[in-house]
Amino acid sequence: MSSKLFPRRMMLIGLMGLAGCGFAPIYGADDGFRGRVAFETDDSVAGFRLRTRLEQRLGRSAAPAFVLKTSVESSSRSAAITSEGDTSRLNIIGKARWTLTARDTGQEIDSGEVEAFTSYSATGSTIATQATRDDAEARLSVILADMIVSRLLVRAARPAS
Repeated sequence: MSSKLFPRRMMLIGLMGLAGCGFAPIYGADDGFRGRVAFETDDSVAGFRLRTRLEQRLGRSAAPAFVLKTSVESSSRSAAITSEGDTSRLNIIGKARWTLTARDTGQEIDSGEVEAFTSYSATGSTIATQATRDDAEARLSVILADMIVSRLLVRAARPAS
């Protein structure tokens, strides 16, 4: 019986330790930017995918207090070449620049740039290669959006300067 209580006690002691050190979840009582941001993205597939992921993570806003403007660039680079000289794997390198401004004053609150890459195989048929490329581009947009959201959540958790 006491062996069952030991893990529970250790968990409670661990939680008390976290509470004592000032630990607070990033999504605390104040939701930070959740439901308070309007998104402006490129008129492109990558921009649409980025906006969709940002809305999934931060929510849509009926009365936004902030505007997040983003722009996305991407390029392809060979990652693997066969002995015959054919490209068998490609990387898509993406970069997203973003700026967060206060909607009422237009004052820039924060800005930055994130960069990531994804890969896809080019060894199948033309249709299969295009499908894997589309999937890689979609994954890249999600990665870039998640990196932006992470930076915004850290910003929201910091005291105003």
